[in-house]
Amino acid sequence: MLVSYSWLKDYVDVSVDAKKLADDLTMSGSKVETIKSYGNEINNVVIGKIISIEKHPDADKLQVGIVDVGEEKLQIITGAQNIKVGDYIPVALHGSTLPGGVKIKRGKLRGLESNGMMCSANELGLDESLLPDYQRNGIFILPELPIGEDVKKALELDDVIEFEITPNRPDCLSVVGIARETAATYRKSYRMPEIKLSEVADKNPANVTIKADDLCFRYVARVIRNAKIGPSPIWMQMRLLKAGIRPINNIVDVTNYVMMELGQPLHAFDLDKVKNKHIIIRRAKDGEKLTTLDDKERTLDSEMLVIADEDKAIGLAGVMGGQNTEITDDTVNILIESANFKGSNIRYTSKKLGLRSEASSRFEKGLDPEITVLACNRAAQLMSELSGGEILNGIVDVYPKPIEEKVLSVRHKKINKLLGTSLTIEEMKNILTFLDFGVICDGENLVVKVPAFRSDIEGEADIAEEIGRMYGYNNIEDTLLKGTQITAGVKTREQKLEDLVKEVFLSCGLNEVITTSFMGMKDLDKINLPDDSPLRKAVKIMNPLGEDQGYMRTTLLPSMLNVVYTNYSRKVSDFKAFEISRVFIPKSLPLEELPVEVKTAIIGMYGHDVDFLTLKGVIEVLLDVLNVSNVKYVRSENTLYHPGRSADIIVDGKCIGVFGEINPDIEENYDINREVYVAELNLELLFKHADDERKYKPLPKYPAVERDIAVLVDKDIFVSDIESIIRETGGKLVDDVKLFDVYTGENIPEDKKSVAYSIWYRSYERTLTDEEVKEVHDKIIRKLNEKLGAQLR
Repeated sequence: MLVSYSWLKDYVDVSVDAKKLADDLTMSGSKVETIKSYGNEINNVVIGKIISIEKHPDADKLQVGIVDVGEEKLQIITGAQNIKVGDYIPVALHGSTLPGGVKIKRGKLRGLESNGMMCSANELGLDESLLPDYQRNGIFILPELPIGEDVKKALELDDVIEFEITPNRPDCLSVVGIARETAATYRKSYRMPEIKLSEVADKNPANVTIKADDLCFRYVARVIRNAKIGPSPIWMQMRLLKAGIRPINNIVDVTNYVMMELGQPLHAFDLDKVKNKHIIIRRAKDGEKLTTLDDKERTLDSEMLVIADEDKAIGLAGVMGGQNTEITDDTVNILIESANFKGSNIRYTSKKLGLRSEASSRFEKGLDPEITVLACNRAAQLMSELSGGEILNGIVDVYPKPIEEKVLSVRHKKINKLLGTSLTIEEMKNILTFLDFGVICDGENLVVKVPAFRSDIEGEADIAEEIGRMYGYNNIEDTLLKGTQITAGVKTREQKLEDLVKEVFLSCGLNEVITTSFMGMKDLDKINLPDDSPLRKAVKIMNPLGEDQGYMRTTLLPSMLNVVYTNYSRKVSDFKAFEISRVFIPKSLPLEELPVEVKTAIIGMYGHDVDFLTLKGVIEVLLDVLNVSNVKYVRSENTLYHPGRSADIIVDGKCIGVFGEINPDIEENYDINREVYVAELNLELLFKHADDERKYKPLPKYPAVERDIAVLVDKDIFVSDIESIIRETGGKLVDDVKLFDVYTGENIPEDKKSVAYSIWYRSYERTLTDEEVKEVHDKIIRKLNEKLGAQLR
């Protein structure tokens, strides 16, 4: 919400500067985002009138103008082509300053003296995109203004304050609303605009019928006759510009001006284009067409509300008017609409059509129906003054179900207890009175009449908040919690282990990603999940955001592959990421109890130096840091992974995860033309096998004896089985075992492979003799032969 400081002062007397006002309003609950100063850097720029224009004798693209600036007539040279004799323009005189610190001095252009500069709107710091073409492309052409007057005064170039208005406070989406907050902050009174109507004797001919009173709560209409369409005065144009609204003409500008002033959106119809002058508020018909003011044809449905006449729809209620009744230069008779619509319906229409407007953004938050008549009368007054039109006698006001006045009884002591203050009941009453609440003291209670524009006030806590913010949270003394014991929060074992898992992944060069907990059945189809897989039994969401998010996910794999695809499609050459989240496994369907939530980690990676062993290395580091023992890697039968490049992680006989290359068919489904490696880990099972205590192991006093061994075994034998036999047979004397070679090829039978290990023998009690080492080494060779048919090479 953009509020011009000079406009604000029309309704409340404020003596502080904009910065101080912004700070004070922020402290009282009206958060200020920024302050933009339009006139601070402008100096010695005045209004001028062009008396004559001639071509520059030595330059085809330059013009020599004589400009009357009041005390003198100046020769100014310009390249602009949109000016003519009689135009009023901003003139930067010799020695003047423009926004950005630009200094203007007299000089010569192609031999002729130029005593200043004709200014564009952009050079004055204004947004040219909101101006018509004749003002945008070149010099800023102005209406007739006092010659020689300072441009800051003539154009009301002042500070504009931008407020961040929360959805529960639509009453602050207006200058009067901010004035009310300002007055309450400084304990002052504020003024409403003075409205005086001069109606003619002829009766208002408009007729209004509400056929959908569940969506339209009130509809007010007035008629202006014999209006003359033209530009609105410069003061109104400038106020709209600074509010971010493009001026159009004196009728449309009034509707926008009153909307910004009072917070009530309005619309103006060309009454002569409304059949029988009969306005009907109804639901749209499925497939009904309406071309809106932005020149786009919209297809409507029966959930949308339209303003119609007896033949056709003429406007999207609360969103945008129709082109078939828009105000044009030929418009003479005008119908002013001031209505109140159901916010959720306006939001539905706006979102469904992808059409947002200043009006819809206000209506969808819920507006005060009591302000409609005031806004309609204000618009009629301004239209009559600016267009010369006549206000016809009478106002149409259809209000089927007037809102009831809300009255709350709040306890004085309870408010103080909630806030931690010691305010008197009179102090509370004064604060609420300045906020336009009606207040009566009833003993120790306050009987509060809530104004209609404060629909967010529901109970005692809301009243306490109003008192607290106006009293000033900074004025409330700090206190400690009362109680016999205050305990410090600590993380659980699982939370600490989860933090450790993240640290390991990050230290291995992975980035953390976060995705939603929803999936669609198409996601499971995309990863070729078998039809009989238990992962297809997912919890269905009753009100999903869309078909692709209709279920609680049972696996993280589709989410990670979507992230992988996004990065791959954007030419990211190397990708390593992880996510830690929950999957939701129902005990039965339909649900009879809450599903089991399993904490799961998933890793996804691809790149130039990424392969199966890269991913395995990350897992090994994790298991080592968590001090997990008795780990085996077994070839996986999971069909989602490459049949020869994947493994299950087995700890104490239980599978805690799977890792490897994704099945090429799935990679093809995602249009990924490279190997993608993924690991899925059940963290809850993993944490059960994590050992939090690490025991100190002293450095050995006695030397180790190293022996190498190479054996021929069948190709399908896992090297982990060989290592297990070596360790079991060697017992405590085997200090370490390292695989250093696996060979197939020349001199090796086709069904065999050569596997070579280095074995370190050590006793922590004495130095081993060669005979002791040889005895254990020979025993290992025999066991390998007995159990695996291994032959020593």
